[in-house]
Amino acid sequence: MERLTVHVDEKPAYDIVLAEDYEGLGKEIEDIGLGGKRFCIVTDTNVGIHYIEKIRTILEPRSRSVITFQFKAGEENKNLDVVKSLYETLIVGDFERGDVLVALGGGVVGDLTGFAAATYLRGIDFIQLPTSLLAMVDSSIGGKTGVDFSQYKNMVGAFHMPRLVYANVKTLDTLPDKELISGMGEIIKHGLIKDRAYLEWIEDNARNIRTRETSILIEMIKRSCEIKRGVVEKDPLEKGERALLNFGHTIGHAIEKTLNFKYLHGECVAFGMIFAGKLSAMKGLIGEDDYALICDVISRFPFPDLPEELDIFKVIKATKKDKKMSEGKIKFILLKSVGDAYIDKKITDEDMRLAMEAVYEELE
Repeated sequence: MERLTVHVDEKPAYDIVLAEDYEGLGKEIEDIGLGGKRFCIVTDTNVGIHYIEKIRTILEPRSRSVITFQFKAGEENKNLDVVKSLYETLIVGDFERGDVLVALGGGVVGDLTGFAAATYLRGIDFIQLPTSLLAMVDSSIGGKTGVDFSQYKNMVGAFHMPRLVYANVKTLDTLPDKELISGMGEIIKHGLIKDRAYLEWIEDNARNIRTRETSILIEMIKRSCEIKRGVVEKDPLEKGERALLNFGHTIGHAIEKTLNFKYLHGECVAFGMIFAGKLSAMKGLIGEDDYALICDVISRFPFPDLPEELDIFKVIKATKKDKKMSEGKIKFILLKSVGDAYIDKKITDEDMRLAMEAVYEELE
């Protein structure tokens, strides 16, 4: 078992626990003072079939009651209508401010559950039980919660810190290959923005990662959690440095929107990182060898090819709806070097167009 503590305002806020089973979960819940509460396990139809009864049996001896809320899996269901249904379940279940939501699933479940916890009765406790690689290294950490509004991703949300993140890495054994690779988009990003040596470690260990060697996965997840923890501790409400975690996301989110979520989040982040890497190279910030390194690491994993049907002008237009806009300007993340990212507010539509066209020309 591995443990990391996340601090907010220099005070311990919650632990991230990496384990190979759920056997320690009950004690963790008791240790943070949540024993004897009402619990609502929130999950989706993909995850619930595997783990909901296991979590229920762990919680029941330590609770006043345990209820469940399950919704259909998929990004399209991360919306206010599902949140409304969850509110109604909590109200009927007599949930009070001292009670607890349990987010059992991937990023969609974690984001939606966290948002419901932040807003039900003006805020109740929740814990994260991430079951996808992306959720373990990214969405479960840092207190960002939210749902999509119409076609706009994570446009409605709140910052609300979990009381605990407990990741059973063996749940990755039931994760579809496509979802595992999607998580690698965020992991590669961590190396690109903060740690070149980690990026090279990912490159060297790509085969063992793809075959899901447990010790390698734990080592990788721990390092990515350390990187994200370091960033969010310095900037818990994303007023500055935390924006670095959005490397590849400005264009990546725009691709998600314009292609109507045909591709998974981490896949679109990988596309976005290629374009952001090319833009960094075209501005003379990194050399072509470093840009080649970015492409090589991504190529070690079976991400989809860049979409042939992509309309560059529609993508650029969609970037203007990014929730991270500041005073009408995009906060674009570029690389000074591999492992050293920065915020650039001077990127133009022309810059994006030229970089995206250059990448596609290289593929011809």
